[in-house]
This record gives sequence, C-alpha cells and structure tokens, in this order.
Amino acid sequence: MTVAQRRGRKIMMTPAELDEFLAAERTCRVATVSAGGAPHVSALWFVWDGASLWLYSVVRSRRWADLRRDPRVAIVVDTGEEYDRLRGVELSGAVECVGETPRTGELRAELDLPETLFARKYFGLEEMPHDGRHAWLRLTPEKTVSWDFRKLGAV
Repeated sequence: MTVAQRRGRKIMMTPAELDEFLAAERTCRVATVSAGGAPHVSALWFVWDGASLWLYSVVRSRRWADLRRDPRVAIVVDTGEEYDRLRGVELSGAVECVGETPRTGELRAELDLPETLFARKYFGLEEMPHDGRHAWLRLTPEKTVSWDFRKLGAV
C-alpha cells in the first residue's frame, strides 16, 4: 500500500515526472539502522522500473548487514544547487533480497529488467556483469514523497 503525499502538493512530482527523474538520476542515499540502533547512510547506484527501486549492494557491507537484519529503509534521490532548483524523492518501506547472494548471474526472470536497466545506465552494456560481490535488493515503496521547487515560480 502506497501512502499518498499530503503536504507540498504544489511542488510534488507527477507520476510521469517521478519516473523521468528516477530514470535519469544516478546516485541515491540509503538510510539504515545498525544493530545498536544508530542510523547509517550510504551512497549507492540504483535503477527504477516504474514500481520499485532496485539497489545493487556489496554483500560484505554495513548497509547489507543492516538491511538483512532489519529491512526497513529510507532512500533519498535529489538534485539541485540553488533553492529554486531543488528536486528530489524520498522512498521508504522494506527491502527484499532478490536472486542469489552474492549474484552470480543465474537465470532469474524478475531480474531481467533491473539488470538490463543497470547495465545500460552505469556500464553502457546490454548485459549485466556479475562480480560475485553484489546482490539485488528491491524496494517497492510504502511511502513516496517528492518535491520540485522549480514549480514554486509557476504557482
């Protein structure tokens, strides 16, 4: 169940704007909670398939350990330097691991699209290279909040 954005409706992105933004941006910040309860934020590449955000994470990382123990996550993708140019999206919910850990390239139909998108976006390739160090996490957001301050001038 996706929670609708209530505040900032004037500056929220339309579904088409959100898809375009997430397809174009390259880096997100992933917030997790460590075993001791401390927050941890790390940068990561991602792809968006129109419904889910896919993270290709190193399996020997604090982020991976945090999310395997507690799958709740908040992810921010944003851009802009000047106040009236700020745009971004915050997505939150629980991630799920998809495919083998670490990923070695076994046939898995549900990974066809994210791996194709990722290979094209980051490597300029048609097929995903697998290094035996990463695995896939999928976030189908429970809540999405977006902003596009460029719209303030048009209001």
